[in-house]
Amino acid sequence: MKISQKLLAALLASGTPLAIAQDSNVDATQSSTEPAMEEMVVTGQRSQVELLEEYSGGQVARGGRAGLLGNLDFLDVPFSGTAYTASLAAAQQAESIGDVLQNDPVVRVAKGFGNFQEVYILRGFPVYSDDITLNGVYGILPRQFVAVELVERVEVFRGANAFLNGAAPGGSGVGGTVNLVPKRAPSGGVKRLTAGYESDSQYQTALDVGHRFGQDEAWGIRVNAVRRDGEAAIDNQERELNVLSLGTDYAGERFRFTADFGHQDNHVDQPLPQVTPLGDIPQAPEASRNFAQPWTYSDEKQTFGVIRGEYDVNDAVKVWLAGGARSGEEANLLANPKSDAEGNLSSSRFDNTREDDVVSLDGGVELTFTTGTTDHTLVFSASSVALESKNAFAFYLTPFTSDLYDPLVATPPQTGIFPGGDLNDPLLTEKTQNKSLALAYTATLLDDRLLATVGLRHQSITTNTFDYNDGSELSGYDASKVTPALGLVWKASENLSFYGNYAESLQPGSVVPATSGGVIISNAGEVIDPLTGEQVELGVKYDAGAFGATVSAFTLERANTILVDQRITTSGQQENKGIEASLFGEPTEGVRVIGGATYLKSELARTQDGLNQGNSPIGVPELQANVNVEWDVLAAAGLTLEARLVYTDSQYANADNTVELDSWQRFDLGARYTTMFNNKPITLRARLDNVFDEQYWASTGGFPGANYLILGNPRTLSVSASIDF
Repeated sequence: MKISQKLLAALLASGTPLAIAQDSNVDATQSSTEPAMEEMVVTGQRSQVELLEEYSGGQVARGGRAGLLGNLDFLDVPFSGTAYTASLAAAQQAESIGDVLQNDPVVRVAKGFGNFQEVYILRGFPVYSDDITLNGVYGILPRQFVAVELVERVEVFRGANAFLNGAAPGGSGVGGTVNLVPKRAPSGGVKRLTAGYESDSQYQTALDVGHRFGQDEAWGIRVNAVRRDGEAAIDNQERELNVLSLGTDYAGERFRFTADFGHQDNHVDQPLPQVTPLGDIPQAPEASRNFAQPWTYSDEKQTFGVIRGEYDVNDAVKVWLAGGARSGEEANLLANPKSDAEGNLSSSRFDNTREDDVVSLDGGVELTFTTGTTDHTLVFSASSVALESKNAFAFYLTPFTSDLYDPLVATPPQTGIFPGGDLNDPLLTEKTQNKSLALAYTATLLDDRLLATVGLRHQSITTNTFDYNDGSELSGYDASKVTPALGLVWKASENLSFYGNYAESLQPGSVVPATSGGVIISNAGEVIDPLTGEQVELGVKYDAGAFGATVSAFTLERANTILVDQRITTSGQQENKGIEASLFGEPTEGVRVIGGATYLKSELARTQDGLNQGNSPIGVPELQANVNVEWDVLAAAGLTLEARLVYTDSQYANADNTVELDSWQRFDLGARYTTMFNNKPITLRARLDNVFDEQYWASTGGFPGANYLILGNPRTLSVSASIDF
């Protein structure tokens, strides 16, 4: 392992075991990243715990987690992905994981089918927020929303990943996944207080304290506390968010360990609902106008934790073990409307409660050895995710009306109840256990220029569902599947890699919901059979030192589900073909860029009885593009300006392809100023999202068979100040 002569000014929030001294020559007003960091080069074996260095400019990292293979440099991975840093999130005043992912040209952010959870669309397929991982462990994160202050990295993996990560327990993740890495105490410590304001009257306070101690600062502890409260840019929508997290780590020479625990309480009053169109798409209303009923709300409380450790038995053998658990409670009172083309709304009241208990485990051993001129790496991994979920709902059959453009307040319906259990004492309705064994082999040949990886994962999925009212078993299955993968990397030079992969996706059979788009589902509670798919991808990656780029082409196929006659069933196959390009780094000093574009052609390649065969699926735009540019103003030391443009092409809102959303674009501006106050660094930030106050439907769907509409956010002003004390 070696370190370049340049050292870090604010050191290693990633928790690497290296003890590095602070460089006192770094100007405290430097504003390229938060905190400012200089180049560090780390070489050696891949790790399940250590993170890779930040790339030039500090907005992304050199690589991220590739499942059981560990953390790998982006040039060495036969897949595509980007790891966004806490520095970028802080600079943009991001509040959620979805805010960070607005920078990714492959990802679009939607909402859940019945609640307000974030849903991430990758390569045309959804990834539910409860199907992303925390430190590589499934099922541990809060289901609806994750405060960005908790994380050091937001790692996007693009493409089929059932071999690398195992099947996502919630039944999504076909087109990719997201891994979150908790914050670590940096060398030298951190004590930072942030206060902020968001239009119209939401206030925020965040405390971030970390310290390293012990010999060579091997031990670290970090605490983050966040509170947000008040009305945001959408009229009468109020959010109260309270978050507390504790992270500790040990960074020894042979043993590395992290433990992270958190509690999040997220409450939203009068949340802006989804809208299901009845035919043609209504014109998008004024983005700040709230057409939700004042008596609706969403409430979520989650307590969670994850531990991960690895130990180098000797130079050839490494073992690791990780485990996590989550206990969560949710309660919602909703009224998601349907709308005709003129904006006349018809809604029904829907109440639900949910309680989750999840335990997740992951472990493995890695063996490295050399024969002749070939290096070999053999990895064996085992994992398990066990979920027990209690649910109850009440669907009120008495509808009420309103208007999308001139909302009316309705009295909450009290009659015509279609019940599903006791809201105050929900019964066990779902029990799931996913187990898997995986084996991966990587050969490094031709003077480290060719990397070939092959692997298999055997997955066993057991799911049982139970009646909401009496707890009797409704349905279930016990199935197994082997998902193979093959990856090749040809390093044509030190800064140019060509790669290709074959991988398969696997989705556990999901539980059919009680409603979808306001429609009562007649086969609610049944379990859809597991869905499988195949991916072939070719790409090239370039690293110029100051900036990098990735271009890839892929074909991704997956079995499909549809909603017909109030039943959700499997039907045929969806095929997505696309080209992706991304750019990142600091191509010239003081100018940082993140950008790219995705061209995606998606069709229902095979359907039941040829229904809509050849059509495009709901909610998959053909073209989407992003560019985000930061500029350090040389004439004003400490001042950084930022601009971001996001474009999303039109997308169909029905399976017949006769109704579609218009394309949309959004322009965002930001600025920050870093200086000293009483010999302490202080950073002032201001940001204006949706500068021109565009009114648009941002997405449709987000759940198979549904076509609900999500309204884009209004123009929003955010200001904040951070001071180190």
